Amino acid sequence: MRLLLVEDDDHVAAALSAILAKHGFTVTHARSGEEALQAVLPTAQGERPSYGVILLDLGLPDQDGYQVCGRIRKLTTTPVIMVTARGDVRSRIHGLNLGADDYVVKPYDPGELLARIHAVSRRNAGTEETAGTGTPADGTQLRLGSVTIELPTRRVSVDGESVPLTRKEFDLLALLAQRPGVVFRREQIISEVWRTSWEGTGRTLEVHVASLRSKLRMPALIETVRGVGYRLVAPAA
Repeated sequence: MRLLLVEDDDHVAAALSAILAKHGFTVTHARSGEEALQAVLPTAQGERPSYGVILLDLGLPDQDGYQVCGRIRKLTTTPVIMVTARGDVRSRIHGLNLGADDYVVKPYDPGELLARIHAVSRRNAGTEETAGTGTPADGTQLRLGSVTIELPTRRVSVDGESVPLTRKEFDLLALLAQRPGVVFRREQIISEVWRTSWEGTGRTLEVHVASLRSKLRMPALIETVRGVGYRLVAPAA
């Protein structure tokens, strides 16, 4: 897999690139936000660079990493994993709202980062495989009060207003919405949405739930069942 690493510290980038190379990744290194944006633009021949994942450090010398993430998302659907020392929930939610697919907090274990890279790339591959198949005329929509979830097109709207979600936010919402009122265990959600049983993904699940509540402006839509997991509470029509 080809991977774009956006990191201004050459020592950190060299060490991480060596680890990634040992696991079969081909790494392109960008040292600034502008270099990262140039790296995802189409070439003069109109060819768009193909990356499996973009690792984006937020502490860049020329511009804020959040701004770079937002601009990258407008240029490509390649999964973005933010890598940063900012570990508070507000920062994570902000990153997810801008289009990041995952968020890794420094210092991290290399195994954790590799697991997250493989998880987002698997999910992206599954999305690409179903893309371009058209929208079947079989009414494959989920309507929950004012919320409409279109499964074939992966679109979500509230009162007719489109709500942009990341891949995993949509997958999480769709999973819960297909069985309203049913409690999904955390382990089950992580297995189906992240396709892993790795326990460290639990914190990421919490952040995605918080982000969905914020984006949909419905804090009560997804209920936390303490010690078990989550369930979707269908709003009144």
